[in-house]
Amino acid sequence: MAHFDSWTLDALIEAYKRHQRLTRGLREQTLHGYERVVRLFVRTSQGDDRIDPTRFRPSDVIEFVASLRDRYSPCSMKAVRTALRSFFRFLRAEGLCEEPLEAAIPAVAHWRLSTLPRYLRDDQLERVLSSFDLSTPFGQRDRALVLCLSTLGLRPGELAGLRLEDIDWHSGTIHLRARKTGRGAVLPLPREAGRAIGSYLRHGRPETDERRVFVQHHGSRRGRPISSNAVSAVAVRALRRAEVEAPLAGAYVFRHTVACRLVRRGSSLKEVADFLGHRCLDTAAIYAKLDLPALRDVALPWPEVIR
Repeated sequence: MAHFDSWTLDALIEAYKRHQRLTRGLREQTLHGYERVVRLFVRTSQGDDRIDPTRFRPSDVIEFVASLRDRYSPCSMKAVRTALRSFFRFLRAEGLCEEPLEAAIPAVAHWRLSTLPRYLRDDQLERVLSSFDLSTPFGQRDRALVLCLSTLGLRPGELAGLRLEDIDWHSGTIHLRARKTGRGAVLPLPREAGRAIGSYLRHGRPETDERRVFVQHHGSRRGRPISSNAVSAVAVRALRRAEVEAPLAGAYVFRHTVACRLVRRGSSLKEVADFLGHRCLDTAAIYAKLDLPALRDVALPWPEVIR
């Protein structure tokens, strides 16, 4: 890589993303999240243009992380720290900054499994599902999306990538081509979600040769597939329209809701992890807090006081 005394912000970001693709093989969705953090850090430290990587200082890192603590959850701060660490290592690997800035990233207190699962109550979910205007193609699409989120617990990217041939109407199943586990999965398609998808395909979906199930409806990209960010935006709008104060604003609150329902119906944590496509059983361990009878069984007896 050619080294310059100064860079434009866009050029520096592109060089960083290219380095991450080549050395770490990161997915574009992951890089997109890292880019948001890195852009914000660079703008906070030096402005937009021109950027001199040799001028980054540990104090810039400390002040930036401290400024986000009140705005981000501990879990989100972990992602911020990961993004910054990868950026600073890129700078040193390319000889753009000799300072080991990753050592200056402050630790953020976050105790694993210290919180309760964040999910919607049954009445809140019903309000969300009743808030869509089914007289419009847009409303039909969005209700089908939220039904898939709230019954199948899909990640936004999994839902955005769903293709027409992935739905087996005869057997009532859907095929997910790839999950975070690195393998695909076949899940039962709930009746209500299947009906919503079928209605959207027959009456609401724009005419297009696209094989993705859910597509865009407006502008020059009409008929093109939606993105995972668009799925998340649908969830945010639905919660806001229904005036539901969700404990988690976005698509993942529906995923958590599915997990909580499974536990309350007697599913084991292994079954919950398999259904949601977790790579590790520990990821589903937080839902054990909902199974109060099982927690009583494993609770240690209070020691007797011997006088």
